[in-house]
Formats: sequence, structure tokens, C-alpha cells
Amino acid sequence: MNVDRTIETSGVVTPKAAIASRSQTTSYTRPAKPEPRKKRNHQRTDGGILARVSAEFWVTQTFNGLSYGALLFLLASGLSLIFGVMRIVNLAHGSYFLLGGYLALSVIWRTKSFVLGLFAGALAVALIGIAMERIFLRRLPGQTLGQVLLTIGFALIFQDVALLVWGGDPYTLTPPPLLQGVITAGVFRFPRYRIFIMVVAVVMGALMWLALDRTRIGAMIRAAVGDAEMAAGVGIRVPTLSMGVFALGAFLAALGGGIGAGFLGTYPGLDFEILPYAFVVVIVGGLGSLPGAMVGSLLVGLLDNFGKALFPELAYFTLFAPMALILALKPTGLFGRV
Repeated sequence: MNVDRTIETSGVVTPKAAIASRSQTTSYTRPAKPEPRKKRNHQRTDGGILARVSAEFWVTQTFNGLSYGALLFLLASGLSLIFGVMRIVNLAHGSYFLLGGYLALSVIWRTKSFVLGLFAGALAVALIGIAMERIFLRRLPGQTLGQVLLTIGFALIFQDVALLVWGGDPYTLTPPPLLQGVITAGVFRFPRYRIFIMVVAVVMGALMWLALDRTRIGAMIRAAVGDAEMAAGVGIRVPTLSMGVFALGAFLAALGGGIGAGFLGTYPGLDFEILPYAFVVVIVGGLGSLPGAMVGSLLVGLLDNFGKALFPELAYFTLFAPMALILALKPTGLFGRV
């Protein structure tokens, strides 16, 4: 019997039959190539700088930065005027912001009036500022180190008093129903309370601009900012003017603290967290300059917000590096005078 032609013998499969059987029943397919991953929107561009981000992101972050800058303007404008008129580095200015928030919350809890709470807290802090200026700071003219030590001492005292009275829990102000919710414009959603903060800052800035540029008191303040000795020589009562400016600065800071209680909240340590931002605004804008405080506030608000959103690890760098650059190019600030 020829083996090559025989497929089966006595029920046993020959090698050639097994090979033929496998060739008929077994087939081999090559695995398909995996599809390439689709590029996502957040991947880096060819320049390796940033990912592609939607227009909604840019509009939202710009709006958030402007609203935060508006809040900083209420805090920093008074600080700028105080330094411009009195040459006092007031390290207790952040405490006015903190106390304004706590006092506004206390009044609102008792009276259920949002507007009354804001103005009552601001007026109370303005009185505290007048007492500080008349009793303590007036005795230290031109003594920068003494003023720094005194004001930082008051800042620590105010912090301990706030901790004793209101405790260590954070509080958040609930806005009235009119200021709650969002305004929708297409795909964009803008919180009403942030819009309210921007409106208040614009109104207060316009009122201060009118008072400084269109009134006799404003002319006296500008004269004191330019040269306090010359202003006193022509009959301007610089001490009384300084007291009024100090009270105005404390009022604005406390008003910002009351409004900020519905935005940032109020908690122990907020005073020292917000104070460096106010000083950056004053340094960038220029000492004693209201337009400088306005422009500086908007710049700091935008830089801080975009820095934290895009480069969270470099948030402080994106804030303080432009300040250092501006000081290197113009030591008096954007709107400051030599």
C-alpha cells in the first residue's frame, strides 16, 4: 500500500492526512492595527506653551478676574490714599477688611438687612480707624519703623479679638434673593453677585474721582499728597485732612470686607491673606493715585486668576514677577509721581 495515497488505515490518520485536515480547518488572520488616539483639546500646541482652551474658559476667567479686581480696588484705593497723604505703611489695613466682614455679618443676622449690615460695619471700622489715627499714629510722624510695628501690633490684636468674639469657624454671607443666581448670555453664565461687586467698585471709584477732581476738599487732598508741608504752609489743615482720609480708607476696606463675605467668606487669617494683594496693587498703580489703584487692581485680579487657572504651581510667580518688572522699569508705579 502506498503511503502517499492512503489517507486512513484501520482508523489511524496518517501524517499527510493530518496536515491536510489542519490546512482545511485552520485559518490565520493578522490582528488589526490599533486606531491612533484622537488628539484632545487640552494637549499642548506645537509651541509647547498652552493647550487649546475653549472661548468659554477665557470669558469666564476674565470675568472672574475683573470681579476679584473690583473687590481689591475697594481695599487698595483707601490704602493708596492713606500712604499718599500720611506716608503711613498701615499693616492693619487687612484687619479693617476682616472686621468689616464680621461686623456686617453680625448686623445682617440681627436686622436681616443686607444694605444696613454693609454700611454699619463699614462705619464702625471707620470710627476704629479714626481712633487709631488720632491717639496713636499721629504721635509717630515720619517714624516708619514705629508705624510698622504699631500697625502690625494692632493687626494681631484685631485678629485675636475677632477669634475671641466670632470663633474660628468660617462664615459666608448669603446674598439677598435679588443678587443670587446667574445671568445667562448664550453659553456664558455670570453670577449676579460678582456683577454687583463690579458695580459697587465702579460707583465708589466714580464718587471718589468726582470728590478728588471736582471739589475743594479733593484739591486739598491732592495738595497734601503732592507736598504736605507746602499744603500746611498755605493754610490747609493737614492733620484734620489726614484723619478724614484715614477714616475713608478704613471705610472702603471694611465695605470691601462686608461685600467679600459673600464672595470669599470671612475666617481667621483672611486679613493677612488679602493684605499682600493690596500692597501689590498700590505698588503697581503708584502711591496716592486713584487711577493707579483702579488699573493695578484689575491687573492683579486678572494675573492672579489666570495664574491659578493655567499655572497653579506658579501662581505667585505670575503675580509678583510682573510687579518686579514694573518696578524695574518705573519705580514709582504706573501712575505714581516722582
